This record gives sequence, structure tokens and C-alpha cells, in this order.
Amino acid sequence: MTGVGYSDLLAALAPETALVLAAVAVLFVDMGLMRSAPLRQRFLTACAVAGLGCLVTLGILASSGAHLRFLDGVLVVDSLTQWVKVFLVVLTLFTAGISAQAEFTEHVGEYFALVLLATVGMMFLVSTEEILMIFVSLELTSLSLYVLAALDKRTRHASEAALKYFLFGSVAAAFTLFGLSLVYGLSGATNLTGIAAGLRAHRSDPLLAVAVVMVIMGFGFKVAVVPFHLWAPDAYEGAPVPAAALIASGSKVASFFVLAKIAVLGFAGVEGSGAWGQLRAGWLPVLAVLAVGSMVLGNLTAIAQGHLRRLLAYSAIAHAGYVLLGLMAMGYPSQRSAALAAVLYYVATYGLTTVGAFGVASVIERVLGNGRIDALAGLSRRSPLLALCLMVFLLSLAGIPPLAGFFGKFGLFTAAMGADPAGLGLLWLVGIAIAMSTVSLYYYLRVLKQAYVVAGDEEASRIVVPWTDRLVLIAAAVGVFLLGALPELLLGPLARAIAGGNGF
Repeated sequence: MTGVGYSDLLAALAPETALVLAAVAVLFVDMGLMRSAPLRQRFLTACAVAGLGCLVTLGILASSGAHLRFLDGVLVVDSLTQWVKVFLVVLTLFTAGISAQAEFTEHVGEYFALVLLATVGMMFLVSTEEILMIFVSLELTSLSLYVLAALDKRTRHASEAALKYFLFGSVAAAFTLFGLSLVYGLSGATNLTGIAAGLRAHRSDPLLAVAVVMVIMGFGFKVAVVPFHLWAPDAYEGAPVPAAALIASGSKVASFFVLAKIAVLGFAGVEGSGAWGQLRAGWLPVLAVLAVGSMVLGNLTAIAQGHLRRLLAYSAIAHAGYVLLGLMAMGYPSQRSAALAAVLYYVATYGLTTVGAFGVASVIERVLGNGRIDALAGLSRRSPLLALCLMVFLLSLAGIPPLAGFFGKFGLFTAAMGADPAGLGLLWLVGIAIAMSTVSLYYYLRVLKQAYVVAGDEEASRIVVPWTDRLVLIAAAVGVFLLGALPELLLGPLARAIAGGNGF
């Protein structure tokens, strides 16, 4: 804490403080002032309060130049962590936006407060390099998301999804905690740089291999990679749509960022090798196995799905496999900065695209009462806006230029190919990723075929999209297009933030 005063600490924590105050304000307004109001009005009011809190937080992040390292990594604030927090708050703002017209629960204030508190947990998660703080932040995020997944009491699917999410999450937390305890026992340190220094003398210790595998297993659950993905399809399908959107977007951004920190900073020196023909024990070959399993199983299983949200779940599993390629490239020092920029660009744009896709699903399910893909028949006639936005989001997920998904995949694959320029290196993984991306195009086009080609019921009325949903969907679609056509809008600031960062 040398050189850091409490005024500096409070200034560094101003974004998190703003969101906590917004959560309290939402509870006060809904439970104190709006309790007898109609449910739709309560949702709109709570959305406005939560959205205002997010906008204030974004203003604080934009104006803050704080750089702080508190208690040897318990709290780390620099330009890079500030950018990741911006991603998280933007995704939370969009999640609140697609919640404005919802009616899935009477506990409106509690719902929005949990959304904001989950975001606070994610923000603390990306702002620490201390394993105890990582675990506490992870659990704050997870507990909020478990409850969010169960808030829709009208259907048994929500309770089933939340129970499965909670049980799998509890087991994953146990593995994570046990793995971190082994790391502490071997290194004698709890901050990531100290752990890396302490593990140098134990590179051949079998306990270190067990610790690495257990930690990766825990975070593998959070990012839904194979074989730790079994909760995701049910949670994405059964949870309220906005809660599923936050689980699929914000939690992925935070979890991948902290996993990158743990692997690159905490497990420095025990990377091993995932290069073709040169496999050596370490965290790189573990990620290689998870990446292949996620890309292959996620894409092939998505083909058979008949529910839009379930298809997005298996698509998310495949996309997690793509991101693991970028994390593997970070294990090679020559590619570290480029790979980190590619990973952050990818998870940020993927999160934005996913929130938009879930926003379309939210409107469709609310109007039609059916989230199946065949219910999209004739969507282009009934709502050209919904069909157009759905096309933008799905083609971006497929990696079609000039949308953000194309440049995101291009950056990941380029970083992976450059990891070992003298040999085949990670080229075998890039080949699998490209092949599976081609497969993904098939099932995305199958959805768009329903929306644009299949006629549907000629007597079906037009779908009226509320102004809040229109605002969110148009903003997300424009963002996906602009960040794909002009990737430097995001990559430029990210590159400067990485260059000026204290960790990577």
C-alpha cells in the first residue's frame, strides 16, 4: 500500500461505487416508489435508473486516468483494465435495454440490482492479480448470475436451468479453489507475479500439473468449453432472455481476461507447448485439447438444434474454442501483445453481437411465445428490422466481412499462426478452426433461410418492436458493422492500453 492513499483508492473504485449506488437506487425506486405500479411501468423505470447508473459509470471510466496497484495486486487499475470495464458496462447497459419490455418476474428491483452487482463482480475480477480476490469476485459474479437464471417462475425450464447452472458452478468453484490452494502451497504466494516466481522451482512437480488442470477446469466452466459446457444449453434456453444475454456476454469477457492473466502471469514458465509434433506438458497443450473439443462439438451439435437460444449456446461453445487459440498465442512472448489485443477485440465484439442476437430472440419470444427456429418463418415480411438485425448478428458470428466477427477471427487466427513462424506451430489448430467456421456458416444460414426465404403464415400480423428494443438492436447492429469496417476504432485504443499496461 506504499504511496497509495485512501483518497486514491476511493477514486480508483469510483466506477464500482457508482454501480453499487445504482443497484441501491433501483431497489429504493422499485420497492419504495413503484411497488403498486403496473409491471411494465416498473420494468421501464428500473431500466431507466439502471441505464443511468451505467452511463454515469461510463462517464467516470472515460474521464479517469487512475493508475494504481494496491496491496501487491489486490487491486490493479490501469488503462487496460479500464477498457475491459468499459466493455462490461456497455454490455450491461445493452442487457438493461433488452429488459425494459420484459414481464417475467415481479421482483423487478431485485432483478436489475443483481444485474448491476454481477457487473461489479466482473469489474473486480478484471482488476485484480491476487488469487483470493479473484475467487471472491468470481463468486460474487456467479451467485448473482445463478439467481438471475432462476427469476422466471412461470416456467419449470428456468428453475431446471438455474439448478443445473448452480450445481455445475459449485463443483467448478470447488475445483478452482482446490487448484488455487495447490498453487499457493507450491509457490508460497497469492499474487500472480509472486506465484510465477515461486513455481520456477517446481516445474517438474506432479502437483503443479494437477493445480494447472484444476484451475483451467474451473475457468473452463465459466467460459463453457468442452467438456465443461453441459450447463450452457439449458441455461441459455431456460433462463430469462436478458439474464442469458449477460451470462453469454459479460461473464465471458471477464472470465477470459482473468484466465489470460492467470495463465500468462501466474503460470509463466510452465507453458509447455501445443505446437504440432512438439507437445510438452504445460497449460498450452491443455488449452489445445479444450479448443479442439469446443470447436468441433460446439459447431457440429449446433446443426441439430431447433431452438434459437439453444443454437446460440452451442455456437458460444464453439466461439470459446476460437478464443482459446488467442490465449495459446499469448503463451509465445513474441505474439503476446498482438494476441491479447485480438482476444479482447474478439470477446468485446462477440459480446456485443450476442447481446443483439438475444435481443432479437427476446422480441420474438415475447410476441410469438415461441423461440423455435421454425417460428421465424416470414420474419422479413412481419418485421424487416428484426430480420435485418438478426442477419447482421448471425453473419458476424459466422465471420462474414465486413462485420466485426470476420476481423475478430482474422486477428485470432493470425496471432495463432504467428506464434511459431519457423514451424507448423499452431497451424493445425487454425486449420480446424477455419473448417469449423465453414460448418457454422451452414447453421447460421439455416436460421436466415427461415427469416428470409420461408414464407410463413400470410395472414400473420406485423410485429411491432417497442422503441427500447429498436434502440438497442439498431445500436448493436451499427456497432457490429462499424467495428468490422473500422476495426482500428477499438484496436487502436486497445494497443495503446496494452503498451501502457503494468501487467501484460
